[in-house]
Amino acid sequence: MRVVSGIQPTGNLHLGNYLGAIRQWVAMQHQAESLFFLADLHALTVAIDPKELASNTIEMAATLLAAGIDPDKAILFNQARVPAHAELCWLLQGTARMGWLNRMTQWKDKAGKNREGASVGLFTYPVLQAADVLAYQATHVPVGDDQRQHLELARDIATKFNLDFGVELFTLPEPFISPAAPRVMSLRDGTAKMSKSDPSDASRINLIDSDDAIAQKLRKARTDAEPLPETMAALAERAEARNLVTIYAALAETGTDAVLAQYAGQGFGAFKPALADLAIAVLSPIRERLTRLLDDRAAVATVLEQGGERARGLAAPTLLAAQRAMGLQV
Repeated sequence: MRVVSGIQPTGNLHLGNYLGAIRQWVAMQHQAESLFFLADLHALTVAIDPKELASNTIEMAATLLAAGIDPDKAILFNQARVPAHAELCWLLQGTARMGWLNRMTQWKDKAGKNREGASVGLFTYPVLQAADVLAYQATHVPVGDDQRQHLELARDIATKFNLDFGVELFTLPEPFISPAAPRVMSLRDGTAKMSKSDPSDASRINLIDSDDAIAQKLRKARTDAEPLPETMAALAERAEARNLVTIYAALAETGTDAVLAQYAGQGFGAFKPALADLAIAVLSPIRERLTRLLDDRAAVATVLEQGGERARGLAAPTLLAAQRAMGLQV
């Protein structure tokens, strides 16, 4: 089983990122051969600041390392260090079809009414996503609901290439269905996801936040005046309360029912300090490791280069085989 997954280098991560993809990656590296990459080539589909992209890539890599990604167990790298991603993407663009890409929901959402002004990369980046996984003969790809369509496209491209050139080259990747990640919502609005793009820093807990900042944000998190009930069903109409219980359960690696069994009947005056203590206990070691890693950015870059070298070795045979199938190599 070989798993491949990527994440955009967008700078500092927050609690929602950690409890979602990152913690699953940390567990996954012990279950399968794993390649995790910083999708810096994907970042080029929109306007960028080169210095900011370079800095964000190092910071994101340091965050993954601080959160528990072990470069001795998983291969951690950034796309740009492995030319096979871009080269295979170009080869696969001869196989992909305009109609397939036109149906991509994210293309429609991100381009909106300004399709004429959107970059070509924004339109074709699902082909690069296909190359990201097909280059390594990935058997499984972790996907959320928003990426299932892109994985299906990768399978379609792989199937058509194999048929067009009479080869059995590309493995058809399957979705990796891991335990459901918690849907972490804003601390200011329980109906909106926790997001870095939210203008209010109080809406999220950043992995670099101090202990005091974590405690203050949770203390001021929006809730209601009612005590906690005995069941999650009773929180169906209490979005902010449900969110805090979900966060507690995820941090404690337990179920929401167990949390409510402990705190049912208590108000948020008691629950919020307990949640803050738990969040600090889990996140402060990550922040401390991250701070140390960012004190030596060159060392983080070395990890990425070493990971890139390993990834290049894995991708090279597939790229060569694709070139030979197309008559580009003899």
